[in-house]
Amino acid sequence: MSSLAGKQGPRYRHTAEDGAPYETIAVEKLTPIIGAEISGVDIGRLVSDDARSNQQMDEIHRALAENLVIFFRDQTITPQQHLAFGRKFGELHFHPAAPHEDEDPALMKIYADANSPRANGEGWHSDVSCDLEPPMGSILYIKQCPPRGGDTLFANMYAAYEALSDRMKAYLDGLTALHDGEPIYRGLYANYGVADRPSYPNAEHPVVRTHPVTGKKALYVNRGFTRHINGIPRDESDAMLAYLYQHAENPLFQCRFRWTENAIAFWDNRCAQHRAIWDYWPHTRSGTRVTVKGERPV
Repeated sequence: MSSLAGKQGPRYRHTAEDGAPYETIAVEKLTPIIGAEISGVDIGRLVSDDARSNQQMDEIHRALAENLVIFFRDQTITPQQHLAFGRKFGELHFHPAAPHEDEDPALMKIYADANSPRANGEGWHSDVSCDLEPPMGSILYIKQCPPRGGDTLFANMYAAYEALSDRMKAYLDGLTALHDGEPIYRGLYANYGVADRPSYPNAEHPVVRTHPVTGKKALYVNRGFTRHINGIPRDESDAMLAYLYQHAENPLFQCRFRWTENAIAFWDNRCAQHRAIWDYWPHTRSGTRVTVKGERPV
C-alpha cells in the first residue's frame, strides 16, 4: 500500500471549499475528504412539493456535490417514497441483473443472511459501470442491519486522480478502458431464482472522466468491472490497472459508514467508489436500493 507521503509533506493536500452556510439542513463531515451525515431532513415529507422541500432539495444536491456521499439516519419511508426521492434527482435506472422488490424494477433488493452464498458489493466498484450510460447515483436504504459490522467504505476518485503525478496524469489522458458485466453478473443471482439474460452490458469509458456538474476530473476504473485499458499491450494494461486499483483504495481517500436501522446512504457513482463489508455472518442485512440514471462518461 502506497503511503502518498514523503519528506516534503503529503503528496495529496486536500483543500476544503467553504461555501455559504446551509439554511435548511445540517451537514456533519465524516472526513475532510469524503462523506457527510445530513440531519434536519424527513425524506418522507421531503418528497412533497412544498417550498421548504424544494429549498432542502437544493441543499441536498449541494451537499452531495461537495461530499460525494451523504447519509441520513432514522428515516422511515415507504417503497413509494424511496422511489420518489430518487426521481427528485432524475430518471431511475434498472439494474441489468439483480432482483427487485415488489413489482417495480427500479427497487433493487439488497439481502444477505446466514444462508447467502454472497453479499452485495463486496469488492471496490462503481455501480454498473459496464453500462453505456452508468448510474449517476445510488440511494441505499437499510431497514435491517446486524448488531455489529456491515459497514460500507467509500473512496473519493477526485482525490485519487489529484494525487497522481503529473507524468501519470499525462499518460492516462485520452485512454479508455473496457468495463464488462458478463463475468460479474452471469449466475450471480441464481440463489434468488433469477435466470441469466442472454447477455450483459459492456462499454468503453475514459480512464479519467470529467464530472458533468463539478467539472472536476475523477479516476474511473474499478476492480469490479474494468477488464483492460484499450490500445496498449495487455501486460502493460494489467500492470497499470493493478497500480491504479491499489492507489485508488488508499485509506487516505476513504470514509467508513456504520449502518443503523432505517439509515440511507446516497453516493455519486461518477466520482466515488464503494465497498460493502460482509463481516456480520450469520446475521441479516437487508434493504432496498434506488438508482438514478446517469450519462455517458466523457
